[in-house]
Amino acid sequence: MRENNDELVLVDGDDVEVGTCGKLETHRRGLRHRAFSVFIKDGRGRLLLQRRAAGKYHSAGLWANTCCGHPGSGEEVARAARRRLGEEMGFDCELRAVGRHAYRADVGGDLVEDEVVHLFVGRYDGAIQPNPDEVAEYAWLTEAELKADVVRDRG
Repeated sequence: MRENNDELVLVDGDDVEVGTCGKLETHRRGLRHRAFSVFIKDGRGRLLLQRRAAGKYHSAGLWANTCCGHPGSGEEVARAARRRLGEEMGFDCELRAVGRHAYRADVGGDLVEDEVVHLFVGRYDGAIQPNPDEVAEYAWLTEAELKADVVRDRG
């Protein structure tokens, strides 16, 4: 498993590598870097979400996508996404690349995400064994359930 001081791949707006920097330093300085985000659905169309573990260095305890992370320098993004899916959620499945998105956000604690995120989707219907250092809990939600939760939380 990679650690918080691992080197992240710094990129320009076109996702071309321009260097590397330590993970925490990258987020402290708000440097643009390469990342991935994985969304898994089951055969019933439910989306698998996770609540980030309390010990995460940012966004601890928040609900998020199935998993996310950063490829290492020279690591193919799709391979990194599957690696991280196993590390966080304890399973592996085929993933399909569906696009790329860039965003910048203050995530609290004087940390900034500035990412070019590669998006992946997959289907999985088997057992899940989340890593408790990464995941506090998980849930399978339909689109209607997810929308209702968002509305309820905004209330």
